[in-house]
Amino acid sequence: MKLKKLLLVAALIATAIITMTSCNSNGGTNAHGIEDNNNIALENIMTRTSIRQYQPDRVIPKDTVELLLKAAMSAPTAVNKQPWQFIVIDNCESLDSLAEVLPYAKMLEHASLAIVPCGDLSKAYPEEPAYWIQDVSAATENLLLAAHSLGLGAVWTGVYPTKERVEAVSERLGLPAHIIPLAVVPVGYPEGEHQPKDKWNPEAVHYNRW
Repeated sequence: MKLKKLLLVAALIATAIITMTSCNSNGGTNAHGIEDNNNIALENIMTRTSIRQYQPDRVIPKDTVELLLKAAMSAPTAVNKQPWQFIVIDNCESLDSLAEVLPYAKMLEHASLAIVPCGDLSKAYPEEPAYWIQDVSAATENLLLAAHSLGLGAVWTGVYPTKERVEAVSERLGLPAHIIPLAVVPVGYPEGEHQPKDKWNPEAVHYNRW
């Protein structure tokens, strides 16, 4: 008799699990147009937004910084040349110094740290060296998405191709001539509420030809 009861309970649990799974997989879409099927990657992409306000005095652990850099280096790259270098800035003096020369990066003064993705021309694809821009841009986007997934906030502040910014950042960081800073990415723990923008525009989509 006890065995029958146990089998009945097991069957009921299994039915409940199947029902829940079915409901999750066939649910509607959420506010970002993603089907409610636990697609963590798409959710992370759709909810990422630029964060410019950070909680003061919060240190980002080194293993978390390493995760950000591993994610950045997982980006696609032409002929797998990986023409990138990354400068991690985690002292206040250096952050303030960069904020002085970058007009749209004043948030560096309050960030926990910053990462500067750079192009390494010595590693660039020799037949088309300018592909480094695409490669390092892909790495930078990976960095932003990884930060968001880890509960951090970050923002892409442009450096390249503005000559004055490239020269200023290179001088402040002591970069050799073959290392070109693409961007400066302040990173920290977000302060306040931040809502992602809905950028979906079907009018920007074309099939097969214009």
